[in-house]
Amino acid sequence: MEPVQVVVMGVSGSGKTTVGELLAERLGVPFVDGDALHPPANVAKMASGTPLTDEDRIPWLQEVGRTLASTGPDGVVVACSALKRAYRDLIRAEAPAAVFAELDGTRELLAARMSERPGHFMPVSLLDSQLATLEPLQSDEAGLRLDVGRPPRALADAVAAALPPRA
Repeated sequence: MEPVQVVVMGVSGSGKTTVGELLAERLGVPFVDGDALHPPANVAKMASGTPLTDEDRIPWLQEVGRTLASTGPDGVVVACSALKRAYRDLIRAEAPAAVFAELDGTRELLAARMSERPGHFMPVSLLDSQLATLEPLQSDEAGLRLDVGRPPRALADAVAAALPPRA
């Protein structure tokens, strides 16, 4: 049985961590929050309200890919924004079997969710830059797109149902 390698992706406030944790629980695999894989300089930059550059993201995205590729026999679920095709390509370069679950929602819903997270390093002021950067999954990418207006458990169940059967 091949290990499952799922990236729950989307902009800040889309529910990546919540859905990722529920999906990992359902699949019986570990969950890793991609935010924990950022170098400290990236976290400080975002916390100051400065968007990351592509150059800032490269080592982080490579680490996300290595985390997926170095999983145990069952696999792993990682929450990671993975906003651009090029970012997902960097992840796939390390973990070719990665499947992406894109969480999509309206700006209003995402901003409301972000404002309900006091103390989070990502300020609501960066939402528009993330939305401008977002390149939705393309038809040749392994994965699916989900509306975050649905309950998180239903989203996790939909992702699990879309994965190849596990023995």
